[in-house]
Amino acid sequence: MFTAVPNTNRQHTLIVFLLLLSHLVGSVGLHVPMLAPVFKLLVPVNLTVSLALLLWYHTDWAPSFKTYIVIAILTGFFIEVTGVKTGLIFGHYAYGPVLGPHLWEVPPMIGFNWLMLSYCCGSVCAQTTHSYPAKAALAASLMVLLDVFIEPVAIRLDFWHWYGQPVPLQNYVAWWIVSFCLFLCWFRFPFIKANRLAGWLLLAQFLFFISHLLLILV
Repeated sequence: MFTAVPNTNRQHTLIVFLLLLSHLVGSVGLHVPMLAPVFKLLVPVNLTVSLALLLWYHTDWAPSFKTYIVIAILTGFFIEVTGVKTGLIFGHYAYGPVLGPHLWEVPPMIGFNWLMLSYCCGSVCAQTTHSYPAKAALAASLMVLLDVFIEPVAIRLDFWHWYGQPVPLQNYVAWWIVSFCLFLCWFRFPFIKANRLAGWLLLAQFLFFISHLLLILV
């Protein structure tokens, strides 16, 4: 079973530094044509390590938290399968090869990414004093804000692509609704939401996509 990372400031500072640095280096590496093929191979590795670190920091492995893990991964994966197969949820899109092997045209890694992003946004918004539905709405809005920066970068790097159209508004609406439903579970389930790494990992995600977007625009 995972245990919380030792609570030493030196170790925590080193982990945060390496986390932020790896995301910034990855952003630059994916932008350089000669390096991009190698860095694309590292994308699933980066996501796996980031999620593993996040869970290493988690302190309350109550049954409700384990249940949330299962709900988030399965919801994230199967909502994407339904979306890809039908085009009715997010719009008409398909996944490229960067996020790893596909099952039913969707990389299973995407379910773990839904877990990671929802954990980070949920942990950050748990620090507010709002009611749990208001926290869920705030966290879902934070997820959508991140997706605004994810989309142009993900398309350029062939994480996924949209069929002959810009990113539809439907995508962001669906992201918010699905996220909101997950966050209702997150905030309702009785487990400790605080995580020292969650805010830093969320910041790393924003830095990665915003910095890469700026490199594209320069």
